Amino acid sequence: MLQIYNTLSRKKEEFKPIVDGEVKMYVCGMTVYDLCHIGHARVLVSFDVVTRYLRSRGYKVTYVRNITDVDDKIIRRANENGEDFIALTERMIAEMHKDSGELGVLPPDAEPKATAYIDEMQAMITTLIEKGYAYAPGNGDVYYRVGKFEGYGKLSGKVLEELQAGARISVEEQKEDPLDFVLWKGAKEGEPSWESPWGNGRPGWHIECSAMGKCCLGETFDIHGGGPDLKFPHHENEIAQSEAANGKTFVNTWMHAGAVRVDNEKMSKSLGNFFTIREVLEKYPAEVVRYFLISSQYRSPINYSEESLKEAAVRLERLYTSLDGLDVEGVAAEQGTELEQRFHRAMEDDFNTPEALGVVFELVRALNKARAENAENTLALAALVKKLGAILGILQDNPESFLKSGGDVDVAWIEEMIEKRKAAKKAKDFAEADRVREELASKGVQLKDTREGTTWQIER
Repeated sequence: MLQIYNTLSRKKEEFKPIVDGEVKMYVCGMTVYDLCHIGHARVLVSFDVVTRYLRSRGYKVTYVRNITDVDDKIIRRANENGEDFIALTERMIAEMHKDSGELGVLPPDAEPKATAYIDEMQAMITTLIEKGYAYAPGNGDVYYRVGKFEGYGKLSGKVLEELQAGARISVEEQKEDPLDFVLWKGAKEGEPSWESPWGNGRPGWHIECSAMGKCCLGETFDIHGGGPDLKFPHHENEIAQSEAANGKTFVNTWMHAGAVRVDNEKMSKSLGNFFTIREVLEKYPAEVVRYFLISSQYRSPINYSEESLKEAAVRLERLYTSLDGLDVEGVAAEQGTELEQRFHRAMEDDFNTPEALGVVFELVRALNKARAENAENTLALAALVKKLGAILGILQDNPESFLKSGGDVDVAWIEEMIEKRKAAKKAKDFAEADRVREELASKGVQLKDTREGTTWQIER
């Protein structure tokens, strides 16, 4: 029985999709004005694991992850670069796909861009005006009446009166209430704009996801996810817009990934502890980064540090070492094991990946024991390790390739040095053999002598 923590109810609930056997999920994607950072990676990987697990249990999942391709940050960056905003966003979308692909994140089923849904946004805004939930003061803007929507704050736990106490109206705004938020922004010189009943302009950020969610998944869908910073005001405003316009519950289950901290501090450019995915991948193999991200339960805060990444590398290496030299192509995974059942129980408890990984390590210990004893079920156990790894998006690389990756030394040189050491041992020149081993070790190359010969891997 799958239990998911619902941010709206603040408790775990049994997951019951609207249509039996089908899951419709929308996750807020990137605002594409720059390279993705490690916090984005947390969201990408978290909901990739959710999607993989649901599909492994037989659900037909429709996963929608939007792209915000017009907003203030995009316009500002494009102007700074002296380029068209479309050229900027297309370039950043390609970079985002490159990073997510490196991390083993499967493409979503749909990836709607905000600029492709302007008509649908305008239709929803018109409905909100007709119902009295929105107003156009005549300056080209359209605002949402927060005070009219009963239950505003139910997702974030914000109290309307407390929000009003600290709210202010800027000079250029013509709001009825400081809490009212913009649905449509009147055109300004040098900004992209579209025709509308209220004059040329562009959509506000919040209306984008309400319109795209409805168009792609319907007026009510199963899961809405995103990063921790989106709970308020973005997701709160989505609920207000969608439920006022459609007269129905917008989303049944709200999921939010935990924040990424860097050396136990909040990640920010001002603190100099801000890392893009690209920067991290220059230092660590992508699968090591993915392992690090799933080593904490998706909604828990996670601390990014050199030590955390090194530990992830060592643990992933241990898993790959258990599979090294085993050809499981076409081998059926061991069936009905108690460990596989425990893996699923962990994942059904709000996608508890740390506990699920713990079960995988128990399975690896059983595999290592079977290998040592030349047991008949060795390959079937190895196939099960890869099967469960696939659900988490790990252990799909060739073990030998993984274990020999990540170094900055030439493979031909390593093999030459191993042959040199072999010749020294044969000549009983053990001092030279030790010297070669030490030279290799200084370059991060670990040697392992077996009955079949000497193998090597990169020490992480």
